[in-house]
Amino acid sequence: MKIIISPAKKMREDLDSLAWRDLPRFLPQARELMELMGRMSYTQLRELWKCSDDIAALNVRRLEEMDLDGRLTPALLSYEGIQYRYMAPGVFTREQWDYVQEHLRILSGFYGLLRPFDGVTPYRLEMQAKLQTYKGKNLYEYWGDRITKALTEEDACILNLASKEYSLSVSRYLPASVRFVTCVFGEQREGRVVEKGTMCKMARGEMVRFLAERGIEQPEAVREFDRLDYAFDRERSSKDLFVFLRRRAGRE
Repeated sequence: MKIIISPAKKMREDLDSLAWRDLPRFLPQARELMELMGRMSYTQLRELWKCSDDIAALNVRRLEEMDLDGRLTPALLSYEGIQYRYMAPGVFTREQWDYVQEHLRILSGFYGLLRPFDGVTPYRLEMQAKLQTYKGKNLYEYWGDRITKALTEEDACILNLASKEYSLSVSRYLPASVRFVTCVFGEQREGRVVEKGTMCKMARGEMVRFLAERGIEQPEAVREFDRLDYAFDRERSSKDLFVFLRRRAGRE
């Protein structure tokens, strides 16, 4: 079973906690994207990134100084979003690190697909960015089926904890022989399941920690997840859709 998650926009450099082990599989493609963005103006980059002037200025500096081969941080320690704070990889045991290195994969608009110990540098490039390349008008067309092929070479079962923006880069190319199990974290409102962004990110991070702590190998065991007031809802779930509802909805 391979677990896929989204990256975070906010990143950091950490050269002290743990050493990176390998360079990303799709480093040549990341280099292509770096060089393409390097030829763009500040205005073009700000529009591409859809961010404030302060964030644009920071990432332009990062792009100008970017070294894809040195001063690298293990990918799982590089991202700083809510999901990663609740996952708390900084306090993983050695066994938990071994588990995530084997099972966890991070989807990335810039790097394509990352293992936890792959060495990365801070960047800004979301999967839905409309970056024109020789392969098409956006990053979905640039990456095509490469990410899915890399994942399915490793395993025939994928547990999807990624946002739709990122999971689309995998799901649209899946062969019928691969099982793709998606987890939904929501609340029941007027008979509907409503997903709230912040809570979903928290739950996804907690789910990765839960899986690593228990060393879970099969998707059926995922249904035992019970953190942050969530519980598996058998009635709303199916073979490849696991729905978790908050027992005390509205508390955040």
